[in-house]
Amino acid sequence: MQKLFSSLAATALAASLALAFPAHATTPSNLPLVQEAPLRAHLAFLSNDLLEGRGTGQRGADLTVAYLETQAQMAGLKPVRGNSYRQSVQIAGVKSLPAESSLQAVAAGKPVPLAFGPDWVWATGDSVATHTFDAPLVFVGYGITAPEEGWNDFKGTDVKGKIVVMMVNDPQPTEAEPDRFAGKALTYYGRWTYKFEEARRQGAAGVLLIHTKPSASYDWSVVQNSWSGAERFQLAERTPGTPLQGWITEDAARRLFAAGGQDLDALRAKAEHKDFQAVALDAKLAGEMKSAVRKVEQFNVAGMVPGTDARLKDEAVIYSAHWDHLGMQPKEGDKPGADIIYNGAVDNASGTAGLLAMAQEAAKKPARRTQIFLWVAAEEQGLLGSAAYAADPLWPLNKTAAALNLDSLNFVGATHDIGVQGSERTELGAMAATTAKSMGMHIAQARPDLAGGYFRSDHFSFAKAGVPAFSINGGREYIKDVEASKAKAAAYGPRYHQVTDEYDASWDLSGMTQQAQFTLNLGQAVANAAKMPAWKGGDAFGKVREQAQ
Repeated sequence: MQKLFSSLAATALAASLALAFPAHATTPSNLPLVQEAPLRAHLAFLSNDLLEGRGTGQRGADLTVAYLETQAQMAGLKPVRGNSYRQSVQIAGVKSLPAESSLQAVAAGKPVPLAFGPDWVWATGDSVATHTFDAPLVFVGYGITAPEEGWNDFKGTDVKGKIVVMMVNDPQPTEAEPDRFAGKALTYYGRWTYKFEEARRQGAAGVLLIHTKPSASYDWSVVQNSWSGAERFQLAERTPGTPLQGWITEDAARRLFAAGGQDLDALRAKAEHKDFQAVALDAKLAGEMKSAVRKVEQFNVAGMVPGTDARLKDEAVIYSAHWDHLGMQPKEGDKPGADIIYNGAVDNASGTAGLLAMAQEAAKKPARRTQIFLWVAAEEQGLLGSAAYAADPLWPLNKTAAALNLDSLNFVGATHDIGVQGSERTELGAMAATTAKSMGMHIAQARPDLAGGYFRSDHFSFAKAGVPAFSINGGREYIKDVEASKAKAAAYGPRYHQVTDEYDASWDLSGMTQQAQFTLNLGQAVANAAKMPAWKGGDAFGKVREQAQ
């Protein structure tokens, strides 16, 4: 493996820092300078077919962890706990077995044909291999209980033992209430993870989420690839979910509702109001659902640069990125030689490589506080690795100054701006602005968080635990070939979570290097500051934490 890495490094495109950043951008000489060549070499290797898409529970995951711990040691990082760079994450792997299952939807006494994959997907949420259902379906609107919003979609309805069908996202703003549920932005109540959690709290036997691209922010193919072709995973030592968890397409839901005597569109319109009452369908899920269940041990990888200050070295800054992607997913009907490897070059070999390049330089110039580089497992399965870390932190959370996360770096080119959405919740926002200015950049204009990005990356596991945290995103104001760069960025959309998310040696990695450099500069500022950053008074974090419970 080391020979392969050396070969990749030797053939990587060399690029100087002067080419990576605009002429007016500077990084003080006392700060570590991230180099593009190692970043590119790590990126090329991590997204190579040899790592088989870095899938959770697959051989590619083992290869990735071995590579990361080797590179962490080579970079000069020290183990955070004991003598190992690994942190065990106990996971249950679940794979639906539709061909062996008899589960079906029945409405008005007649089966409603639903094809697993094209129409709906489901899996056990409690790691039990076999479940038998004869459970009524109930439409519960958005499936939200939010006392501070005066909202309860379950009021007056007992859903214990039933299958709840609900919409993704959260109630939309109205002229009378333009700021309800954060206006156009998505709150944690809108995330599918919350939906499953609330269904469990309500005692439901299962939950089906109605997919639409506007509400989910991604195509059905993303759901289908994640649920129908491969294992799904859940933390083995956490509270289990409902026996059934799944998604259904809008068209299939419309057919099911009509067969059950209801109009889906009419019910969705009613569900936009606080006085909405859950509606029982003349329909049920019946039959046996079978799954293959196994226990899997995965690993977070962590290494640290010890702090230099006698007092502040007991506090730490965390830089994180998830190393996993979707792995190898052969599908029935694949032609011989079909590409089944989800390489995840942008998502998230880029962030993984960025952290390695940052660590290599940070180890040469320690800061006053300790700096921890953390590569987490199973993000694609629901932030499992970071959730496991937050439950059993390698460093006390109350002495963790910040968690700065990298997920899907800018592969297009350098920008005038940098994305720090979510930083405004804490004192990190002002520090980020100062850091950007020192590099000749500015903070990207904030946009409504329509897709709930703040709740979809690993920093959120830290935020829920009280640590100031956010993800650093690439900018949008490209320096070179503006229109062509915008088109290149937009073209990534159809490649997201597809086998086509592959590394291209022609990529201009100046933006990726810039993003990694900004993250390291900000982390160094936090690591050298007189005090740890705090959450802003009256910020929405309190609600975030309450919603996440």
